[in-house]
Amino acid sequence: MENDNSSKFICEMNNLILGRKGGSTTVRIIDEILKHPYNANQLSKELNLDYKTVKYHIYLVLKSEVVVENEMKYGTLFYPSQKLINNLSEYEQIKKHLK
Repeated sequence: MENDNSSKFICEMNNLILGRKGGSTTVRIIDEILKHPYNANQLSKELNLDYKTVKYHIYLVLKSEVVVENEMKYGTLFYPSQKLINNLSEYEQIKKHLK
């Protein structure tokens, strides 16, 4: 069963990262969230990206369940999901294929 989950993750991440023009931006956001939790505004400033761009990529990674959110009083914080943590080596391998 674990192999099936890993294969599914690889397929999803290939589509999310390699199958889209903005895959490198998605990777930058995921990598920052792996360092520590951020909200969208903090990510925007840290990565020097437009806030709406960050929100769009956050939407994609939330939908793919790569990142989870924790709503706080002053903004939602984003964390790596258990799914991402369990498949970190696969994620790192997929990143190597970015141009």
